Formats: sequence, structure tokens, C-alpha cells
Amino acid sequence: MKISKQARRDAKHLFLTCRTNGVLEDAKVRQAVQSVIAQKPRGYVAILSHFQRLVKLDIDRRSARVENAVETAPELKESIKASLARRYGQGLQVEFAVNRELIGGLRVKVGSDVYDGSVQARLNSLAESL
Repeated sequence: MKISKQARRDAKHLFLTCRTNGVLEDAKVRQAVQSVIAQKPRGYVAILSHFQRLVKLDIDRRSARVENAVETAPELKESIKASLARRYGQGLQVEFAVNRELIGGLRVKVGSDVYDGSVQARLNSLAESL
């Protein structure tokens, strides 16, 4: 579905009004959606569609997944959380997981950014270069 420039602008304005200190608030998002549905402005379906996309992208940007080959030590978890908070700001939801396929090292995914310092990635890189 093609979205008009005005619908994009309206959705972006709606999105910006739902943020407080750079963090999206669930209550404001719900209230904004209810308000748009109640008012039904011209192109409101396109506005809500683009608004949903912006919210999804923000949620992805505010969530991180850290994978390690073994269980991550608590002090390392805190260090990783602090480093990610400095890089991406406060309000980041960090999830730790064990992935035995990595062999060793870490893989960190925040939104569309992936930092892969795993042994498996290095082996794959070496295999591609040969």
C-alpha cells in the first residue's frame, strides 16, 4: 500500500508525541491510536500503518540480544549492559541467550546492528576466503 507524504508526516508527528525523554511510552501509543481511530482523519489507515511501522522499528532499536557459547557471568552481563547503554542510550532491553553453535565469543544484535565476535563467524570468514 502506497502511503502519502502527508500520512507519513502525520504518523511521524504522532510517533514523536508518544516519546518522553527519547523513550516510547506504551500508554501514549495506545491513547494516540485510539484518538486517531475516534477522529478518523483522511487517510487514517495509512497513518496508522506507518505509525505501526515506526513503533516496531523503535521497539527493535530498544531491544538487544546477546548470545554466548556458554552461560554469561553476572559481572560480564552488567559490563555488557553498561556498554550498550552508553552506545544506544537508556531504556534498552537486553536479553542473554546461550548458543552452542558459536563455539566461543559473543554475538550482539541491537535492532539491525549485529556485532559478531564469535569463533564460528571467524571460521566462516576463513572458509570463504579460501
